[in-house]
Amino acid sequence: MPLRSWRDGGARTAITAFVDRVTQEGGPDFVEPAARVAVFDNDGTLWCEKPMPIQLDFTIQRLGELAEEDPSLRDEQPFKAAWEKDVHWLGAAMVKHYHGDDGDLHLLMGAVTRAFDAVTVEEYDARVLSFFDRASHPTLGLPYRGCAYQPMVELLEHLEEHGFTTYIASGGDRDFMRPVAGDLYGVPPERVIGSALGLTYVPEGPTTSLVYKAAMDFFDDGPEKPVRIWSRIGRRPILSVGNSNGDLPMLAFGGTAETSTLRLLLLHDDDEREFDYVAGAEQALETARQQDWTVISMKDDWAEVFAGAGP
Repeated sequence: MPLRSWRDGGARTAITAFVDRVTQEGGPDFVEPAARVAVFDNDGTLWCEKPMPIQLDFTIQRLGELAEEDPSLRDEQPFKAAWEKDVHWLGAAMVKHYHGDDGDLHLLMGAVTRAFDAVTVEEYDARVLSFFDRASHPTLGLPYRGCAYQPMVELLEHLEEHGFTTYIASGGDRDFMRPVAGDLYGVPPERVIGSALGLTYVPEGPTTSLVYKAAMDFFDDGPEKPVRIWSRIGRRPILSVGNSNGDLPMLAFGGTAETSTLRLLLLHDDDEREFDYVAGAEQALETARQQDWTVISMKDDWAEVFAGAGP
């Protein structure tokens, strides 16, 4: 049964009806398989982002290590927050970003570049996999590998079965998502679009390395998302899924006047099974209401949230 973890209702009907329309050969909304492109945000759309994004937990562990080595960093944000395990400051930095205040985010991004300067891409990959092998969500009692949303995994599978090519387009670091995206979502690394640290090619005799440098290459959020999507894919998506104000440009970019388009916005309104919040999504929700986009209620539309976690 497709979309097993979705309850019957408006969101499930909108998805299945859209897929049926664009895959019906000879129908007025038929879309050739090559143009069936779907893009998904990651944090808060494919996996849990509260009380802070999973990548942020990974990063603050590294920042805490640096503050342990250099006590002078303990009075400097975000090293101070990492050292003191101040989850509120770290999570609030992202909410402020979605409200247009990037002051704390710039501090955080600057620290991230320092944290992984001169690390090779293979070493970073190994650190990410090690983190996912041992780390757990601080309040849900789940390993981070269990924090992917089961209904979204089913949606990705449903789309692939109907000739769609699915991509992740996230503000998160692409190289943090790539090592686990295949196992969690069935999305291979070449279809992960995200923010990126700068890279440098280092020849070392018969071997070569790519190492990160202390600078951001780009931050893939807000208006940067459509730019990165087009740069990577060369097509407008006909289905796009997000959950925050930072996803608005990506959602608006989907489709053309000649193609049927589905825009999905996930509403976090389930404080029993996950979290209930709209901070950082107010503008997106208002736009969805005005433009009749499909809003997915986690509470009402999902029979399951996390695989194996119960209804």
